[in-house]
Amino acid sequence: MKPETEAELAEIVADLKEPVRIAGGGTRGVAGPGTTIETSGLSGITLYEPGALTIVAKAGTPVAEIEAALEAEGQQLAFEPMDHRGLLGTVGEPTIGGVVAANISGPRRIQAGACRDFLLGVRYVDGTGRVVKNGGRVMKNVTGYDLVKLMAGSWGTLGVLTEVSLKVLPKPEATAAMAVQVPDAATAIQTLSAALKSPFEVSGAAYDPQTGRALLRVEGFTDSVAYRVDQLKSVLSDSGEIDEAEQPADLWRALRDVTAFHGQDGDVWRISVKPTDAPDIAARLQAYQTLFDWGGGLIWALASKATDLRARLGVHDGHATLVRVDAATADALGRFQPEPAGFKALTKGLRQKFDPRGLFNPGLMG
Repeated sequence: MKPETEAELAEIVADLKEPVRIAGGGTRGVAGPGTTIETSGLSGITLYEPGALTIVAKAGTPVAEIEAALEAEGQQLAFEPMDHRGLLGTVGEPTIGGVVAANISGPRRIQAGACRDFLLGVRYVDGTGRVVKNGGRVMKNVTGYDLVKLMAGSWGTLGVLTEVSLKVLPKPEATAAMAVQVPDAATAIQTLSAALKSPFEVSGAAYDPQTGRALLRVEGFTDSVAYRVDQLKSVLSDSGEIDEAEQPADLWRALRDVTAFHGQDGDVWRISVKPTDAPDIAARLQAYQTLFDWGGGLIWALASKATDLRARLGVHDGHATLVRVDAATADALGRFQPEPAGFKALTKGLRQKFDPRGLFNPGLMG
């Protein structure tokens, strides 16, 4: 089913007799019930006010269309959403509704924030077929329940998004990338932490164990970027040999999309941890390959198929999500970290309120 209007979607949901899978552009390859509601028919930018740094688009609007409109005005989605197609081997077109539903956020999250932090308002259809609107088109609109933040990262289990309002930001005038050669993960995290704690506004902080490089990004006005890069070199002078990395846009796009894992056999995990715990966590994983982002707060891991990395991690302050996996392993291990009993009861209660008939993406999030 591919509704082309919000009213048509609401009517479809109201008449449903069985659970459905909610899909945007189909780039995430998530399995579910045989019946699918595709939101790609709900497409188009409905409002763009560059002066107000605000864009409103229907949920099925391709991300590429939104980025093109912003590019023409020298603006961007500051949370730089990842494109999963290369990692997952999927086709289709990423949609803005899918980005919001999964709260997809890239390397700049450490400075600018996550997708949910830029989400101003939403429209969606709940499990009864009712159209709900929450939030607004300006950041100061904070009245009522903050369903806006709740919908971000709910993976379509609470409602089907039909429209989203987002804050956008100007693109930086200049970008520079630095690479610090380090001997191990512990030194890398110390290096990234020192840079992030400095006053020099680092907008990207990653570590690639395969090359032994701690990677840093600085953005802004040209003179400011040059000054901050020089200052960071002084701050990090004892960390290791420092070079300026070429083609910073390509470098950070590759980190965002985890291109190092493209075409490689195995399951891909996404593990959120305290940055200071990252070296120990990575050692416990015994994975084929790892990649650190968010100053060490995010670890991408490539592991042999059907390996339960959560069991290897044991009790830790964080969570591990299966991103690329076959259906059997997803069913056996669960894509998402199991919730503690209290959170699980809260989640169940929320779903009962939003989707009382259990129609949307059942079983996806536990």
